[in-house]
Amino acid sequence: MNDSEIVSLYWARDEAAISESDAKYGAYCRSIAWNILQIDEDADEIVNDTWLGAWNAMPPHRPSVLSTFLGKITRRLSLKRWRFKNARKRGGGETALALDELMDCIPDGKSVDEHLEVEHLSRVIDDFLAGLPKAERQVFVRRYWYMSSIAEICRQYGFSKSKTESMLHRTRKKLLVKLNEEGVFL
Repeated sequence: MNDSEIVSLYWARDEAAISESDAKYGAYCRSIAWNILQIDEDADEIVNDTWLGAWNAMPPHRPSVLSTFLGKITRRLSLKRWRFKNARKRGGGETALALDELMDCIPDGKSVDEHLEVEHLSRVIDDFLAGLPKAERQVFVRRYWYMSSIAEICRQYGFSKSKTESMLHRTRKKLLVKLNEEGVFL
């Protein structure tokens, strides 16, 4: 079933929309949730919450790219759960490491999520990513959107650990320069 048909099921309030979403995008959403939470049960629960979030958002929203829409819901819910679970302690997983790495680019004390909600910042980051070479952009997105570990990125792209870490470090520095140029932190 194609995306527009699935969206139409949501709009018609047909419960088949949930099973179709799970069949087509369940593994994708579970991957996002698991990379952030690292716990199978939590990831499964977040995916179920994703279907509920999609059900509640459609209508009135009609997403043009269903995978992105569902992935964004999954990521938001996963990060919310991760923050809740790590409110009193410092987590040791990939999510904490990835968010800590980005904090060098966002030095005013707000969380990465709070900044990513701001429309201007989103546009600046989108423009920044569009201007990167393909491999650099893919590695950056794998690390900071999908919260993939350095080891996973190395395996996926065939890069050494030092090359991957160096690429991410250079890209973060470029992002910081771009953000400063755009006056994001004035």
